[in-house]
Amino acid sequence: MDLAYVCEWEKKLKSNHCPSIPLVCAWSCRNLIAFTTDLKNEEEKDLTHMVHIIDTEHPWDVYSVNSGHTEVITCLEWDQSGSRLLSADADGHIKCWSMTDHLANSWENTVGSLVEGDPVVALSWLHNGVKLALHVEKSGASNFGEKFSRVKFSPSLTLFGGKPMEGWIAVTISGLVTVSLLKPNGQVLTSTESLCRLRCRVALADVAFTGGGNIVVATSDGSSTSPVQFYKVCVSVVNEKCKIDTEILPSLFMRCTTDPARKDKYPAITHLKFLARDMSEQVLLCASNQNSSIVECWSLRKEGLPVNNIFQQISPVVGDKQPMILKWRILSATNDLDRVSAVALPKLPISLTNTDLKVANDTKFFPGLGLALAFHDGSVHIVHRLSLQTMAVFYSSSSQRPVDEQTIKRQRTAGPLVHFKAMQLSWTSLALAGIDSHGKLSMLRISPSMGHVLDMNMSLRHLLFLLEYCMVTGYDWWDILLHVQPNMVQNLVEKLHEEYMRQNAALQQVLSTRIVAMKASLCKLSSSTIARVCDYHAKLFLIAISCTLKSLLRPHFLNTPDKSPGDRLTEICSKITDIDIDKVMINLKTEEFVLEMTTLQSLQQLIQWVGDFVLYLLASLPNQGSPVRPGHSFLRDGASLGMFRELMVVIRIWGLLKPSCLPVYTATSDTQDSMSLLFRLLTKLWLCCREESHITEPDDTLIDECCLLPSQLLIPNIDWLPINDGIISKLQNKQLVRLQFGKAPGLVGHTVSSQFDAFVRAPGQPKIDHLRRLHLGAYPTEECKSCTRCGCVTMLKSPNKVTAVKQWEQRWIKNCLCGGLWRRMPLSYS
Repeated sequence: MDLAYVCEWEKKLKSNHCPSIPLVCAWSCRNLIAFTTDLKNEEEKDLTHMVHIIDTEHPWDVYSVNSGHTEVITCLEWDQSGSRLLSADADGHIKCWSMTDHLANSWENTVGSLVEGDPVVALSWLHNGVKLALHVEKSGASNFGEKFSRVKFSPSLTLFGGKPMEGWIAVTISGLVTVSLLKPNGQVLTSTESLCRLRCRVALADVAFTGGGNIVVATSDGSSTSPVQFYKVCVSVVNEKCKIDTEILPSLFMRCTTDPARKDKYPAITHLKFLARDMSEQVLLCASNQNSSIVECWSLRKEGLPVNNIFQQISPVVGDKQPMILKWRILSATNDLDRVSAVALPKLPISLTNTDLKVANDTKFFPGLGLALAFHDGSVHIVHRLSLQTMAVFYSSSSQRPVDEQTIKRQRTAGPLVHFKAMQLSWTSLALAGIDSHGKLSMLRISPSMGHVLDMNMSLRHLLFLLEYCMVTGYDWWDILLHVQPNMVQNLVEKLHEEYMRQNAALQQVLSTRIVAMKASLCKLSSSTIARVCDYHAKLFLIAISCTLKSLLRPHFLNTPDKSPGDRLTEICSKITDIDIDKVMINLKTEEFVLEMTTLQSLQQLIQWVGDFVLYLLASLPNQGSPVRPGHSFLRDGASLGMFRELMVVIRIWGLLKPSCLPVYTATSDTQDSMSLLFRLLTKLWLCCREESHITEPDDTLIDECCLLPSQLLIPNIDWLPINDGIISKLQNKQLVRLQFGKAPGLVGHTVSSQFDAFVRAPGQPKIDHLRRLHLGAYPTEECKSCTRCGCVTMLKSPNKVTAVKQWEQRWIKNCLCGGLWRRMPLSYS
């Protein structure tokens, strides 16, 4: 493990961020991190309970909100989509936060619930019934269906038709369980019940879910001499009211309290966690004293109940009829450790064929198998989640590396050390975020080999497997990029493409844009592949334009069809290889292409991009032998060239209806038909590479004609890439980057970022709306948003009223072209 970056608060005299007690943080599947601090104002001598939300790629761009909680915040929980956040406090208030306008740095409190005066100790969203298990031992399989399988898992509560009902469950300090359900009309349905008849104090609790749709709650009163209790909770809706039923399950006593040598050594249980939200059969317990801790892992199993011989003679036990009992068994326990300050559990739903401690050699160091323990001496250990054996260790400074027992004793008496008070593992377990006792955020890399020496192929295989998992689930893959070195990029992109091509056609279509976005983010990390990033972004834009323009076509007769006009267009354009655009056009039913004049005019900016890009590609064909430049990969991409060819035909037809919607070219001759010329050259180039298995080189005649293009038409400048101010490409040299909340870093002069200079607009030049293809001017006055991943910029509010353009804009309301989230930009962005 090593530190990637740290981000801390600016030190002010009159007010400063101090960690709340308890301090909490949460990490979403979209790589957003939420954490709490208390803002101390020394003039007014009061505390404001703050919630901070950051995107891991732009940690300095923190969104801090006064939570409105009157007491300290005790819990934070993201929902399964990573777009909503729950916060709960020590006064029983629970608040649900949602993105404003789908912006990652703009949040508002929408709904909530209350158990007045009763502190919340555990909180969770209800399960939506979706569980995709990873089969690590099958990571070499060719089919995604073998590597990742959908587990049969029932939602906590279903609506009519089996749709999962959204809501949350919380446990309070007095032993109450409260469930709040979000009705489709926006109202909240809340119900509260006691966990059991004899209510008692609950100091620690956690929530997990069973495959049958039930909820399991684990509770402890904080004393290691008391039992850890477990309860089954069933939620239902009866007559428009929420009903909660509870049932007591087998409890357990920690092993350390039954050991005579340790009976009174660890008086308090300080951490109680299920190993996973959807794994109620395994629980992690930590008991501590003032200086040290011990950790135990327990598993709930069905065991046969021995039957007395007398009863066996009366009624012999046959086969499955043997009476069974549920019993907690200890899986593993640690020796005495330094005092544990925080625990972080993996979120990967790993399915192993050998579910116990024996794991195949090539998978036993897989990152999702480890959980993180932070200690008061400032160190962090990754331990195996079942055996609790140490897999990797991080020390916050070299002076803290213990050499012998005397050193450890000196450290303990030297005064309080900085340590993590809250920790969270990323969704792939390749990164760890910790908030320390000074309120500082630290981002740690966790090696894919878990600190063990594995060959490069095995590390690459782990990274590839997790990239595939993110591709299938739709989770953000930023934490995987932390480990990709420039020499790995080419290999990873190729292997990712190979695995993708092995999948069936339907799955390939579903994942088609996600893999392009993934390749683009990988290629940014190496100077040798930087130009390909431009091509991948252009390909995403082309796919989006093609889908949008084809969707505007309507069949002439309502009872038509097997195929949509868009599908017929593709079929006809692929069959008719004529180089004359008008001869291809004759074969189409032009009545299907009729649109309103205002619609056609509103699409001109997108049409212009298609025309400019085709002209740029053809003009760059004679230079294809030179060092790789933007657009190079399109020259041998038959599918993309075919898309351009189809769009040229559509644009030609629309130009007959509304000539002003055609792309504008600056030609040297007034009589020249620019579109016919470009279509002819494009078709010739397409014919060279239409068959992937039989790609031929363009003939000399075509190259000569393309050489003449700059003398016939003005070649446009293409706006290749937005300026990306993210942190990921600055972390590859493995040197610690120090950042400050609220202050953008001056990370210039990096080798990779300098490669972008040829493809991005220089500061002071006119800016462009990358999605609407509108010019914003050198100093935009419109409020804009940018993508957290690729840096794509677009206006926050739509200037259009035409339905077709609104349809285009609706595609990008929640996510960018590359799938990244949006963040609001200051008006003065450069």
